[in-house]
Amino acid sequence: MPYRAKLNDEMENALPRVRSFRDMLVLGIGGSALGARAIQRAFAPSQDGPNHEGRSLWIADNVCAEQFEAWLHRLVPVDTVVVCISKSGGTIETLAQYFLVRNWLKEALGDQWSKQMIVITDASKGYLRDEATLHNLTSLEVPDNLGGRYSALSAVGMLPAAFLDIDWNALLDGAFEVARPLTQETANFAEHPAFALACWASALEKFDYSQLIFFCYIPQWAAFGLWFAQLWAESLGKGGLGTMPVPATGVTDQHSVNQMFLDGPRNKGCLFLTSRNAPQGRAFGNDLPDQWACLRGKPFGSLLEAEALGTRMALASSGVPLVHMELDQSTPKAAGTLMMLLEAATMFTGWLMDINPLDQPAVELGKRLANARLGAGGYPKEQADLAAYLAAPKQEQRF
Repeated sequence: MPYRAKLNDEMENALPRVRSFRDMLVLGIGGSALGARAIQRAFAPSQDGPNHEGRSLWIADNVCAEQFEAWLHRLVPVDTVVVCISKSGGTIETLAQYFLVRNWLKEALGDQWSKQMIVITDASKGYLRDEATLHNLTSLEVPDNLGGRYSALSAVGMLPAAFLDIDWNALLDGAFEVARPLTQETANFAEHPAFALACWASALEKFDYSQLIFFCYIPQWAAFGLWFAQLWAESLGKGGLGTMPVPATGVTDQHSVNQMFLDGPRNKGCLFLTSRNAPQGRAFGNDLPDQWACLRGKPFGSLLEAEALGTRMALASSGVPLVHMELDQSTPKAAGTLMMLLEAATMFTGWLMDINPLDQPAVELGKRLANARLGAGGYPKEQADLAAYLAAPKQEQRF
């Protein structure tokens, strides 16, 4: 993690001003959004609860005109700092949001709009880097060696976390403890937990296990399942290979999709996440009916622990290959440890599968076709393919 020293300097310069705002609006998609959302929901969940009065983080990670308009209608420009995130600086969905929000700020703030716009992008190239230079925007760097889905532990995730007063240094400390043994000259990859996890995952794929469940029994960490899904799928789904990540949340999904996990096709492995010292909450009274006497005097959290143990045993006894990842604490440092473990395991799994875990060639086709549909120049083949596709006869049935 050689970028950490520079990140510390960038954060030190940006944070005093950033924290003076009540709201942060993040413009980003995929790897530019999923990590920040997971960290916010894990460590600043009060934002999503009733009567919240502190700072709030809003992440515009889709093309939804209705929601976007609602946010711009309700957010107060003078109280809002906008963070536009794109590693390449050319993500069309994010740039479209940037153009709209830039005008929104200009209408309210005039020439001062640029003081409330921050970009996180490549250090030297791309449209957002050009915008930062042209308008003297505050900017932070996405390190050159980090693709978007591996960038949550850079400014991409750390600036939103710090805005919410989450201990972003602890996140990095946890990640560093996992990464450090892999960077030493005497590193023995075979002894690292990330490599052991990769060997297990690679073996599952070789034996035609096509799905990998990420079953999270730390409820406030559920959004890490969505972050992991992008990391795993975009890194390893190539050349007809890979396993499909399936995020699931305990105990919610015991009552929805767990029937398929337990009694459906035997094509699933499972990463099962728990925390040993989870908050227990308030205790049940001693006045419960006899049929629920087992709960008397126990804390609410004991139910989660029992449900997690029961589900884990049921999956194992049903023949689902399972790795249990148990954290000592559900803290920011533990989250950093988990994220780096999964990033390293993803890398190693790609190497064991003899594929490149850092590119995403198939995703680019959809982007080119979308650009052609919008009328962008430079896509003659895609324009021709679109014309043929749209001219093909269709079978339609109304409902």
